[in-house]
Amino acid sequence: MNPEPLLSVRDLSVRFGLKGQDTFTAVDEVSFEINPGQHLAIVGESGSGKSVTALAIMGLLPQRGVKVSGEVRYRGTELLGKSRREMSRLRGREIAMVFQDPMTSLNPVITVGKQLSEVLRRHFGISESEALERGVELLNRVGIPDAGRRIREYPHQMSGGMRQRVLIAIGLACEPKLLIADEPTTALDVTIQAQVLEVLKELVADTDAALLMITHDLGVVAGMCEDVRVMYSGRIVESAHRDQLFAEPRHPYTGGLLESIPRLDSPRGARLTPIPGSPTQTIPWSQGCAFAPRCSRRVEACTESAPVLEHTGDRDLRCFHPLGAEATTTAGAAAPTTTDTPEATS
Repeated sequence: MNPEPLLSVRDLSVRFGLKGQDTFTAVDEVSFEINPGQHLAIVGESGSGKSVTALAIMGLLPQRGVKVSGEVRYRGTELLGKSRREMSRLRGREIAMVFQDPMTSLNPVITVGKQLSEVLRRHFGISESEALERGVELLNRVGIPDAGRRIREYPHQMSGGMRQRVLIAIGLACEPKLLIADEPTTALDVTIQAQVLEVLKELVADTDAALLMITHDLGVVAGMCEDVRVMYSGRIVESAHRDQLFAEPRHPYTGGLLESIPRLDSPRGARLTPIPGSPTQTIPWSQGCAFAPRCSRRVEACTESAPVLEHTGDRDLRCFHPLGAEATTTAGAAAPTTTDTPEATS
C-alpha cells in the first residue's frame, strides 16, 4: 500500500483583487502530492505562480484582497482555514520555508544568533543560552566559518552566500518534516550556488525531510529532485519523473525551458534557443491554452478550449499537440473544457 501523502494539494486556486476591481488568478486549480522523504520540484518562469503556491501552503498570503480555495492537507489535516496561531505552531516545527532573498527575509537590526534562537526557543522551550549554543552548531553544519563569532553579527555583515546559509539553518533548525525552498540560489554566483545547494541537499538527507523546491532553473532540479511539475500561468502543464522529463519533454513549454539552458556539449559559438515572447503574453485558461500565443506548435483547438491535464504513459500532460506527436484534426474535439480532477494529478 502507498503511504499517506505528507502533503496533499487539491485544486488550489489563489485569486487577487479588491472589491470593485477585476480579479487576477495567480494559481489555478493546482494539485500535487508529496510523500515522506520525496523531493519534488515546481518549475516555471517568473510569474507562473510557483511562489504564490508555496505561500498559500504556508498560510503567509495577506488576508485582504486574496481568496484562496481548494484543499491543502498536511498529514491528513486541512491547513486552509486554520488560524494564524495554529499555523504558527506548524511553521518552523513541521513545515519550514527557505525564502529566495535573504537580505529581505532576515531582520537587518537583529543579530543572526537571535533570529536562530527565536525558532528554537519557540518550538522547544529551551533557554536562550542553550538556543545560542545550538545555533552555533547549526551555523557550523551549513558551512559558515568561525560560527561562534558570526552568530553575534548582523545580516549586513555577511556575504550573500552566508546569509542564504543562515536561512537554511533557520529552516532546518527544528528538523521539519517538509522543507519548502523558494529559489534558494537567486542572485548568487555559480560557485556559491553549488555550495549552497550541496549544503541543502546534505541537510535534507540527514533529517530525512521531504523537499518542495521552487525554481526556474532546471539545472538545480537535475541535482536535487526526483519528480518535477512544470507550471505555466498558474496551472501545471506537465509532470513526470526527472529522468523522463529531461530525456523526452512532451509539452512545448518544457521543451523550451530545456532548450534555453546552456550545454557543455554544444558547439562553440552555438546560440541558445529562447522561448519567444514573454510570460505576459497569455490567454485565459477559460478560453484556451495560456501558452498558445508563444507556442510554435499550436493548433486550432489551442485557442478554442483549454486542454485538460491527462495521464499519458509515464507522465501527466496538458497539451493538444505535444512534442513528438503529429497534429490531428480532432485534437481538441474530444477534449472537454473541464477542471482537473484529483485522479488526473495523482
